[in-house]
Amino acid sequence: MSSSSGSNAAGKSGRAPLASAPRPGAAGKSGPAAPSGTPARTAPKPVKSAAGPARSSSSTKGLVRPAPRPRVRRARLVVSKVNTWSVLKLAFLLSVALGIITVVASVVLWIVLDLTGMFDGINELLGMLGGAGGALNVKDFLSLGQIAIFATIVSVVNVILLTALSVLAALLYNIAAALVGGIGLVLTDD
Repeated sequence: MSSSSGSNAAGKSGRAPLASAPRPGAAGKSGPAAPSGTPARTAPKPVKSAAGPARSSSSTKGLVRPAPRPRVRRARLVVSKVNTWSVLKLAFLLSVALGIITVVASVVLWIVLDLTGMFDGINELLGMLGGAGGALNVKDFLSLGQIAIFATIVSVVNVILLTALSVLAALLYNIAAALVGGIGLVLTDD
């Protein structure tokens, strides 16, 4: 009678006995809680071999893996078009720099020739060649101001010509590249 009263008490309350109820911490590990009449399912555990970890740790313990060889990447590129506006800007700036160098170099050269007495030597040479009555001064024709003005004029003409020629060269390259295919380049990262 006592066993039937225990099952009746469980049947009246509508709850399953404590042995079949899932544990609160086990529900997250093995999945959702089973309904009250069925036992809870657990996931199968992986089987570990005893020889697997011991063998791999002993064989690779003393070895050092060599560093991999760096692969040299190569890219083959073709310059198929040159932007004429960028060529114009770059050629203008470079020709202006060349013009400034020309003016400064001509002034410095004149100063060096004057300090070394080269103009006096040229005057003596011309006096000997021209006779006693032909006294000629080279500084009258080649003064510092005249040299600076002449170098400036040459520099301005060079700026205009070099800029125009470089743009013309870029246009000709674009036409030739459209016909032939451009200049091929091979780039590597060494």
